[in-house]
Amino acid sequence: MLSESARMTTAQEASYRIQYPNSKRRAAKVIALDRTSAKIVDEVSRLPWNGASFFTSLSFSAKGSPGAEGGEALQAWLNDLAGHAMNLVAEVASSDFVVVITAAGEDARAVSIIADACKLHNKSLVGLVVPRDGASEEAVGESLNHLRPYTRMLVVASGVDYVEAMLTALRA
Repeated sequence: MLSESARMTTAQEASYRIQYPNSKRRAAKVIALDRTSAKIVDEVSRLPWNGASFFTSLSFSAKGSPGAEGGEALQAWLNDLAGHAMNLVAEVASSDFVVVITAAGEDARAVSIIADACKLHNKSLVGLVVPRDGASEEAVGESLNHLRPYTRMLVVASGVDYVEAMLTALRA
């Protein structure tokens, strides 16, 4: 009797295998939430990726157009690596998922704007917190607390290599 491993390599079992790649190209959007993480995003973006787009900053403003109750509408833009401004909502809409990166202790409150765009288009939001040299546990905890309510997956990444490994695991 053949072992399970040996049986799976037979020609008969091979006829059941799918003969084409098991997934399509994924459109990931990787967004830095602060200047420290923008350097990480810039470094990681130089590697070969499978459809990922990288953004180094987020800007937003309230526009005086009336909403449902006369409120203001929020407009947000992402700056890509070349400095071009892209519409946040359109970029999220064209993605499969969004990854935000922040350095521990930096202000990560802008994640709420990105999370709103992700919720609008039913996109997953992944958060990576990268501790800076000498960052305290309190700083890491504070950054985690900013991201936790909005992300489906939240990871403390030990450095650029870890960010690269996470994006590879996500098939970015």
